[in-house]
Amino acid sequence: MIRFIDEHKGQFGVESICRVLGATECGFITSRGYRAAKARPRCARAIRDEVLIDEIRRVHQQNYGVYGHRKMWHAMRRQGWMIGRDQTARLMRVAGLHGVRRGR
Repeated sequence: MIRFIDEHKGQFGVESICRVLGATECGFITSRGYRAAKARPRCARAIRDEVLIDEIRRVHQQNYGVYGHRKMWHAMRRQGWMIGRDQTARLMRVAGLHGVRRGR
């Protein structure tokens, strides 16, 4: 929602966009709520995710792009990163990385 407002605020203005959008499934957004969300600092998870995504990309490239989330999880643990298997899968999905599927 915030990204949409950022993309269109130059053309329509924040107040008018919020008025038109009104109630959404994620709640009612107002121009005041938009400004509060923009001023809010980034959470620790988002900051850590950025660091981990960069590291996952590096490890994926080092291994010729063939590692899926399970092997990537093991590789990250071997390098000392405390990361869960499901978190590794989520971050690989966010980064657009996937392992090679082998034929039988």
